[in-house]
Amino acid sequence: MIFNTPHIDLKDNFPLYKVEKDRILSREGDITAAFGLQLPEIFTLSAEDYLALHHTWTKAIGVLPVNCVFHKQDWFTRASHQANFAPGQSFLSRSSEGFFHERPYLDHRCHLYITRRPLDKPLGNSAVSNLLRTSLVPTESISEKAWEHFEDALGQFCQILEDGGTELVPISGEEICGSAHRSGVLENYLFLKDAARPELMDIRFKPEWKIGDKYVLMYSMADVEDLPGSVSPDARLERYATDKSDFRSGFAAPIGAMLPCNHIYNQYLFIEDHQKTLKRLESKRLRLESLAAYSRENALSKEATSAFLNEAISEGRKAVKAHFNLMLWTEQKEGLTELRNKASAALAKMDVTPRQETVGAPQLFWAGLPGNQGAFPSNEAFDTFIGPASCFLNLETNYRSSISPVGIRLGDRITGHPVHVDISDEPLRKGYITNRNKFILGPSGSGKSFFTNHMVRHYYEQGTHVVLVDVGHSYRGLCDLVEGYYFTYEENNPIRFNPFVTADGNPPDTEKKESLKTLLLALWKKDDEPFKRSEYVALSNALTGYYEYLQQSPGEVPGFNSFYEYLEVEFREVLQRDGVKDKDFDIENFMYVLRPYYQGGEFDYLLNATENLDLLHQRFIVFELDNIKDHPILFPVVTIIIMEIFIAKMRKLKGVRKMILIEEAWKAIAKEGMAEYIKFLFKTVRKFFGEAIVVTQEVEDIISSPVVKEAIINNSDCKILLDQSKYQNKFERIQELLGLTEKEKAQALSINKANEPGRLYKEVFISLGGQYSRVYRTEVSKAEYLAYTTEESERMQIDTLTRKYGGDRKKAIAVLSREKP
Repeated sequence: MIFNTPHIDLKDNFPLYKVEKDRILSREGDITAAFGLQLPEIFTLSAEDYLALHHTWTKAIGVLPVNCVFHKQDWFTRASHQANFAPGQSFLSRSSEGFFHERPYLDHRCHLYITRRPLDKPLGNSAVSNLLRTSLVPTESISEKAWEHFEDALGQFCQILEDGGTELVPISGEEICGSAHRSGVLENYLFLKDAARPELMDIRFKPEWKIGDKYVLMYSMADVEDLPGSVSPDARLERYATDKSDFRSGFAAPIGAMLPCNHIYNQYLFIEDHQKTLKRLESKRLRLESLAAYSRENALSKEATSAFLNEAISEGRKAVKAHFNLMLWTEQKEGLTELRNKASAALAKMDVTPRQETVGAPQLFWAGLPGNQGAFPSNEAFDTFIGPASCFLNLETNYRSSISPVGIRLGDRITGHPVHVDISDEPLRKGYITNRNKFILGPSGSGKSFFTNHMVRHYYEQGTHVVLVDVGHSYRGLCDLVEGYYFTYEENNPIRFNPFVTADGNPPDTEKKESLKTLLLALWKKDDEPFKRSEYVALSNALTGYYEYLQQSPGEVPGFNSFYEYLEVEFREVLQRDGVKDKDFDIENFMYVLRPYYQGGEFDYLLNATENLDLLHQRFIVFELDNIKDHPILFPVVTIIIMEIFIAKMRKLKGVRKMILIEEAWKAIAKEGMAEYIKFLFKTVRKFFGEAIVVTQEVEDIISSPVVKEAIINNSDCKILLDQSKYQNKFERIQELLGLTEKEKAQALSINKANEPGRLYKEVFISLGGQYSRVYRTEVSKAEYLAYTTEESERMQIDTLTRKYGGDRKKAIAVLSREKP
């Protein structure tokens, strides 16, 4: 390990003495505390959020004592996603892992170092850096009192940041120094590498800066002339903004997560004696005033110094010294030009004049070593206030994955790096939402059905019982792949049920009998036709008698046919025996009205199914109602049966997650007098570990339907929006109806505004109770795409290959995904 020209042995000149009690002690008496930071995720904060965060940092830095150095170091390093092919993974999950394997992204970690220098030890300068010399400990040595004072200040500093929502995690001594098998923070910085196996490298600054096989550049912000005329905690991000919304990012975001290369962003603030600083600047002002007549530059400098002093005194602002620098590296020498271009462009976005550091780079690099901040050359820092300096802090990090076992695989907006997102359980535990219900809005072509397929597939693979009600065959492919039940009406294969079958073969419980009575009344009476109490009692007796009859007739098959035959013979005898009059229960009218559902009748297939009978334990069921949504008889009957099936799952499957997703069919259901059913569902499903989801594509549906507005939206804490560009000019109404904040509006309108070229995906906005909102990519593998696709030509290809491979749909999709570009 050498610094080239002159050759320096790093071991003999290392400025750090030891690490004790997780604090770094330098040979010159400095004490440094090290922390890891959890920053807010990028693209998730509003202008108000940035202002509050800036205020928190300003307040926290303000409590640090005199002669402290604040050093925030953000590492952004290229990494790639590593696939995890776990045992028992589904076909689609394995396809997803393979698709994202080695997907490049920018990994971020943030370290914070607070250094206390002895009071009688000033900052060094470029000429006398401890890189070039060793020195004795200053007069004020490390004392117990000084240690306690520093720890008290640190406690206040940390508490303010944590109260403001920034999590600090102390870095332990072992993490700082490393071990025999894992490098520590010090080694990682010196050799610009991740925490991996220890490895020694040479460090050279001439003829070019190299660390091992890495070529390094540094850009510094050390002169106010290179800085913008004004700063703020945030800035408008044009690529995601519209004329209807203002999308914000952190002021330093262009040189943070949005700079796509290996880099470290160092941010220094030096807390000095405020009064001494003002006296020093006052002396400077007087000197400049005496020289102002000889130079316009002196006159301007005098005015600037006067303005600075006036602001410090009149507004009580605390003066500090500040410095910021950007270190970038590449392993390819020919990549240096591209690196310079990226760095210059990023700095220009902040209105900073790019200035590559050459002469002072070794001293600045050396001072960036954790624990050696006291060696920073003072001539490389400029005078400012805490507030403006804090605007240059990097405030954001990448999207983080949830540790919850439940959720969906989505991608971050910048690179598509896969993240695990829980939109059900974790938000409920954290108090973001009070129910798991979801409302999904997206116009045709926005990727709405694609996203819902993706979401439903993940929930199914995690053990959820899924019931889907659709009117557009959007889930046929997924249902076939997972071998679920697909109910649809076709001329040669009409939709069939058998509500009289019970899962265990025993007589139905009270709830099952109630649902059967509701069904029989719906078949018999019109919506506006009342029924008498005596009729209700008669139906109850008929069902009780029918199941007793089945118990005594082992060969009899449950179904509407045998029920009708029981009514025709046995139940007539019961009515005659009990003396029930026609005015109390008109058996002739009842039999006549229900005759079309009996063998030989027009709808004899509907309630006499002999297959797909165990719907209670079937985990994936799709009801496709496209061909019967306008049928005056079939549609009401089918919807009642669907609701009965899901409510049975709700009540009987204890401890099992249940989901009912109603696509555009909800509009037809609401028209058929089922509005109360939907209201009941959305209000009570949460009590049974379930969630109800409604999907729609028209804004007018929200505005015109009281069912959606009162029952669905008010009881759906999770709002999911797809591309809203078609509704941009009337989004205010959507915002009002969904209760979205201005930040959420900006996020929703930013969907698909700046998608990564060369990759096929669509974005989705997710809001959880108005407290947590993100925009994600919905990017999937070819196999997943083929499982979800609604394109008829692609479906036909899959069906043809499925028949070719003996009904093996997985093999058909696997083959086609290899062939499809």
